[in-house]
Amino acid sequence: MYKKLPVLEEKGFVILKDYDGPEIPESEFRSLEFVDWKSGGDTNFAPIASAFGEMECHGFWDHGKPDKGGMWTKNREICPSLVEYVENIGANFGRVRVIELKPYTSREDVLKQMHLDDNNRLNPDGEGWVVRTWLELTDHPDSYMVLREDKGDPATESRIPTIKNRQVVIDTERLWHVVSHVSSEPRYALITSLESGPELDAWIQSQLPVPARS
Repeated sequence: MYKKLPVLEEKGFVILKDYDGPEIPESEFRSLEFVDWKSGGDTNFAPIASAFGEMECHGFWDHGKPDKGGMWTKNREICPSLVEYVENIGANFGRVRVIELKPYTSREDVLKQMHLDDNNRLNPDGEGWVVRTWLELTDHPDSYMVLREDKGDPATESRIPTIKNRQVVIDTERLWHVVSHVSSEPRYALITSLESGPELDAWIQSQLPVPARS
């Protein structure tokens, strides 16, 4: 049995308040060194933390370790704001990457790329379940993340618009997911694997939206 967070129990995801910290310069994520790595569409990834600090995107299990205990790559020197963002979460992190998602030509092509992640291979029993956080770095309000409990059942679907500074935590080993992005420009987002535990829970609680007063 793994340690999981109650905040993710009902839906498998939680939308946080929009990031309101120091501005993340566009030059940081656009200047990163990207690797041609396909996941959920025509994508490139810039590894900021990998299994042993190398510029690669392989699952940590290829190196005999679970997706945590990540080590910074040389890209960290280019994106200090993103490094600080991850470190401020305070939880044990694994893969840290910026995704560049090139536009789909049609919405019909999107669902073909829906997938589950393999976050907990080699994760020892009794330790924290690994989930992922997204921080949207570019603004695409007409695009959205598609989440489904059942891949083939649209009734289980939730959609999360990919607006700039949106923060979301998702159990991507539980929920099928893909981003529907039909646009003229690539989408960029920071994706971080994080171990569930008191540190991640405290950060999530600090980032929940303040309820509107009636």
